[in-house]
Amino acid sequence: MRSLPLPLALTARLSPVVVLAAAGWALSSGPLAATAATEDQATQKSGEESPTAPATAAASKTYASAPSPCDSLGSKTIKALVPEAKTAGKEIPSTDSKLRRTCSWNALKGFEYRWLDVSFEITESDEAAQKSYKDRVADRSGGGDVPGIGDSGYSVVNLTTEDKQQTREGVVLVRVSNALVSVTYSGSDFESKKAPGTDEINKGAIKAAREAVAALEEGREG
Repeated sequence: MRSLPLPLALTARLSPVVVLAAAGWALSSGPLAATAATEDQATQKSGEESPTAPATAAASKTYASAPSPCDSLGSKTIKALVPEAKTAGKEIPSTDSKLRRTCSWNALKGFEYRWLDVSFEITESDEAAQKSYKDRVADRSGGGDVPGIGDSGYSVVNLTTEDKQQTREGVVLVRVSNALVSVTYSGSDFESKKAPGTDEINKGAIKAAREAVAALEEGREG
């Protein structure tokens, strides 16, 4: 099974120091200054008790958890892309299933082998997802944008040969707000040693990605 590097962004919070400055000034300025410092301290304390910006941002995340990837594709699509595969798929164990989940389908029909992975990742913010998306696209040069899917989509297809056996693999990456959707679709023919055509693999990966994104968005609406 393949695993995808899915980095998460962290947020930091700075604490104000106005109270300390006000208290120090009060000690050297007499009773009147001490009164002013006390008022400043009360004002500062009141401000600190207000809800902080990071807490508000965290509460307003578009997606808080990853949906079930094994339920993201229709049985018709699975049968078309991975003939003979069990439509239920197999979810790959994750260290944090709330943030990242992956489902895999693979099967051999005759000499034709197909493998399909669908993965969802939830990041801390839209900005974190956008950075991760850009980094992954940069690591997989040679592809192109996929219009009309999520906030941004990208697909790339590569051919590899090992012991004279060809395998063609297509990868589609999509960002939807603070969520990332990744689809990997590959195929080989163990009789001819050839791989499926680029168009077949690319279109199959994009079809699966569109369905997975739709499932993600419908889950939020529900």
